[in-house]
Amino acid sequence: MGMARLLAKGWVVFCLFAGAHALNFAVGSGTPEIEALRTISLCVLLFAAMGLLFVSGYAAATDHGGSLLQRIRPHYFLPGFNEMTFVVFVAMSFAVQVWIAPQVMDFPVAKGIQAAISFVVPGQRVIENDLQPCGLDNGRIFASAFVWFLTAIYFASAASRLRLSAGLIRLERVQRPEAMGATLLALVQGALAVVGIQLLFVGNAYQSLPCSAFTELDGALLLGLAPLFLAYLTVAALANLLASGPPE
Repeated sequence: MGMARLLAKGWVVFCLFAGAHALNFAVGSGTPEIEALRTISLCVLLFAAMGLLFVSGYAAATDHGGSLLQRIRPHYFLPGFNEMTFVVFVAMSFAVQVWIAPQVMDFPVAKGIQAAISFVVPGQRVIENDLQPCGLDNGRIFASAFVWFLTAIYFASAASRLRLSAGLIRLERVQRPEAMGATLLALVQGALAVVGIQLLFVGNAYQSLPCSAFTELDGALLLGLAPLFLAYLTVAALANLLASGPPE
């Protein structure tokens, strides 16, 4: 997947997820639902448009012939299997964060998932160490463990189709070469994935956050969306790296 489409799809998902959490926070604080929905939906549209305008500018600046509209194809907007799985998992993560986790956090199955993820993911142990002294669990620890559980499933599923994804990328580049170059794109995405692994999987991003951050929108995004984004980026980097080599 090219950098422009990766950014565009990721930004849309980010805006919708953040908007849904903002709406939940607003309604929970007593704001009338209609008023909150009207205000937040406008903000989501504006932020989404701003990001897509930036991505469109990047795509237009890397023109390989023909106008931007001529180079856009309808299938670019259709989600593949990986994208559909990603969106479903993001929706599941939101539902668990908002409605399910506070109700089931003490169930044996929830405790089992937390223990398994804590054993595998160092960042989950950092979250537990940070949240428990703050008295801010309320399902947040289980919600974080659950999203890492979804992340592992998504990564394993997408990684099993890396060769297919790489083949599709090669076919696309015959008609529309990547502006950054195949190798440079894979290098940039790989470097971002390594930074993300250090911040999220290892847990460095959580250590500097105050307790209050986990009660706000940035904490909800960090716990519920960031791990899935990391897996999405890592899979894209691996697919582009595989596509930059000779076909098998």
